[in-house]
Amino acid sequence: MEKAEYLDLYHQMAVIRHIEERAAELYQSGKIGGFLHLYIGQEAVSTGIISMRQPNDRIITAYRDHGVAYNCGIPARQILAELLGKTTGCSKGRGGSMHMADVTKNYFGGHAIVGAHLPLASGLALGDVYQGNSNVTVCLFGDGATNIGFFHEALNLSKVWNLPVLWVCENNQYGMGTAVARASAVEEIRQKAEGYLIPNSRVNGMDIMEVRQAAGEILSRVRSGGGPYFLEALTYRYRGHSMGDPERYRKAEEVHRWQENDPIGIFHKYLQDEKIATEEELNQGDDQAIAEVEDAVDFAESSPDPAPETLFDNVYVEA
Repeated sequence: MEKAEYLDLYHQMAVIRHIEERAAELYQSGKIGGFLHLYIGQEAVSTGIISMRQPNDRIITAYRDHGVAYNCGIPARQILAELLGKTTGCSKGRGGSMHMADVTKNYFGGHAIVGAHLPLASGLALGDVYQGNSNVTVCLFGDGATNIGFFHEALNLSKVWNLPVLWVCENNQYGMGTAVARASAVEEIRQKAEGYLIPNSRVNGMDIMEVRQAAGEILSRVRSGGGPYFLEALTYRYRGHSMGDPERYRKAEEVHRWQENDPIGIFHKYLQDEKIATEEELNQGDDQAIAEVEDAVDFAESSPDPAPETLFDNVYVEA
């Protein structure tokens, strides 16, 4: 990669972190309603994987979707506006936190029902097979979704039909407040793919360079007709499942231990150790990320609310 590409990856991760931190503040001040699931700690997963996709590859994810939206090219302004329910949001203020999407960017959105988007991913991939193209569908989901029936149905058909899907489990150690070990019959989530003869592997989801390398190799394999692949990315969310989570199920020492291996910090150190960027350049990148997010907050707060007479707009597709 060129230096500018490394710095862009760092910028993306930093912007996602600041979006989420500001979103938490806006939620606590009553400016964001409904549910809010933060991506803090998981930035290296989506940033690394999406940076390796081709423009026509499709991305679909669960409700922890703000970071994925940014990686797919939705501006910070539209993300914050959507969180505040404004007409300038990426879903015109109708979707909120869990339903960010832009099909023009091949981002088929976040989905609120646990595991429900996995069959949609198989359907998207099946469509590409019918059209005879080389697109890959990348489906991201949490470890909790692997205990849902949708998961098994989607993986089974993806193998039966040899669909071009990269299944990415973001194993952040907890399904809501339940530790993975208490809800899963296998020690490693990737083992669940073996029942369907889907090749699988694990990667350190806190290290963007590891994620990128694995994603690049796997996407090439899937794109060349290798069929579905299952990647388990070991990561950790530093905040609760959602903003209403009291976090009584884990100790502060555990969170601190993972924070010592913060994905942005790991990449920061890598860029310095490899003499790709200086401390001054990275600090400047942090400042630019903060400025971009603050501009987005100002834009969102000054944007108009949807007019009452538009309540039934976009309920049905006009064809």
